[in-house]
Amino acid sequence: MSSPLISFLNQYQSFSVKEAQRIEAAFNPRLLKEGEQLTEPGSICRELFFITDGVLRIVMRNEKGNEVTHYFLKENQFCTILNSFHNQVPAEECIQAACNTAVFCINRTALFKLYKEVPGLLKLIDQITQQALIDKINIRNAYLGQDSASRYRLFLAKQADIARRVSLTDTASYLGITPQSLSRIRKQS
Repeated sequence: MSSPLISFLNQYQSFSVKEAQRIEAAFNPRLLKEGEQLTEPGSICRELFFITDGVLRIVMRNEKGNEVTHYFLKENQFCTILNSFHNQVPAEECIQAACNTAVFCINRTALFKLYKEVPGLLKLIDQITQQALIDKINIRNAYLGQDSASRYRLFLAKQADIARRVSLTDTASYLGITPQSLSRIRKQS
């Protein structure tokens, strides 16, 4: 039985047994508790994560010092701070577990070595990452121009599985409203 990572990748491209074993060996499992950070703001992101269970969130602090959730990612998605990872520059954002989460992780050096050992893996991960960015933009754009109640209803419709698993505070920060306002909206729905 293959790992969730190999099962996911095999949906797009077939890998030999040897290639699959090499990919599996390069990634390390990690369990995270809700609120635990995988990366720190101001540091360079040196790892790529594949979510096998749970939800991660991309977070940054605004000018008032409040946490703002930029995006949620769930099972069968790759996660990193892309600009920091590719360009090796400090990230303003961080990656945090929005609930108890399991990931496979690989550091940048090992990933680039793996790309040389497994033909087509670089192109495949780039394609998956590009599609994820397009999906992220489409979801975020859907919220533009919507009032708070409409954004919440849209969140429940488009990301219901995430809505059930993340805290009210994280949901409110993602939707750009206060937790108190979100509580009122939920009571009225």
